[in-house]
Amino acid sequence: MKDITVEELFNLKDPMIIDIRSPIEFKDGAIPGAINIPLFSNEERQEVGTIYKHEGQAAAKWRAMELVSPKIPSMLQKIKSYSENREVVIHCWRGGMRSKSVVTFLEFAGIYAWRLVGGYKAYRHYILEMIPTMIPDKAVVLHGLTGVGKTEVLKILKRRGFPILDLEEMAGHRGSIFGTVGLGEGNNQKTFDSLLFKGLQEIQDADYFLVEAESKRIGKAVQPEKLMDVKFKGVNLYIQTPLKQRVKHLVSEYVLPYEQEPWYHEKISISMERVLKRIKDTDIKNQLLEALKERNYQAMIPILLEYYYDPRYDHARLEYEKEFIDILAEHFNDAADQITAILEELSFQPVLV
Repeated sequence: MKDITVEELFNLKDPMIIDIRSPIEFKDGAIPGAINIPLFSNEERQEVGTIYKHEGQAAAKWRAMELVSPKIPSMLQKIKSYSENREVVIHCWRGGMRSKSVVTFLEFAGIYAWRLVGGYKAYRHYILEMIPTMIPDKAVVLHGLTGVGKTEVLKILKRRGFPILDLEEMAGHRGSIFGTVGLGEGNNQKTFDSLLFKGLQEIQDADYFLVEAESKRIGKAVQPEKLMDVKFKGVNLYIQTPLKQRVKHLVSEYVLPYEQEPWYHEKISISMERVLKRIKDTDIKNQLLEALKERNYQAMIPILLEYYYDPRYDHARLEYEKEFIDILAEHFNDAADQITAILEELSFQPVLV
């Protein structure tokens, strides 16, 4: 049986990682790019676990064999279909009975695969140790009021070869009360950590990175202390765009793609309840409630910006140590052009072209 450690896994070129844990385990956290070909369904895993607890290991192994035996041919066929010209790595939770069994069956079938020593548990322990050591010492932080398009500017700069960390994408959340609109539930901490590790791998040749100014928590995920420390000491670029342009951008991002969806009004209403608790002005509350009742979402946005989001932003700026460089821009590309020029002046060159 060929064993491979987590450290060795990252030296393989484009491996095919097969995660044989149950779907619920895979959903809770997985190695980015891994394919889930479960040995047990969620219900079967629970059943085997219950037998183990009440009847012992021997009875649990026997029931597991009964459940798995009929699936072996189709499971091996699926894995074989992914194994063309790629190193195959099989893993379960901690590199135990499940992955050993599957690798053995694959060997019998003439398919040679690696077994990840320690499984997903070892992978998670490894990345949590490594992440603080991989964060570059210098950061360029993009600031700006809600709707200026910081994420869009970051993406343009990434296409130009600058090293970026898109933390909102990693969190599956836009970093606001309405942050999961159209994005599902948002990513949990395990998924965020995995995507952060992958993102840091992608910029490992850079001695700096560009990132948005986010609060420590983004949706369900919390950023590591080291990352926050580097950001607070970084170069600060403050993007400013006209209110009209900000509203237009937010309408295109939060309203137009989703407002006809059956879930949309309820999701906006739930988020608005949280906002309304924090707004003291009765007239403003009534304006927002009226717009919500009429489903006039576009009318809500400028009110939210002026009376909820914008006042909160000045306080967040106080955490950053250095002066702010203003970027006055009408559009995303304009902002990206100005930032590119400033970065070149400060000797922050593209590194990923």
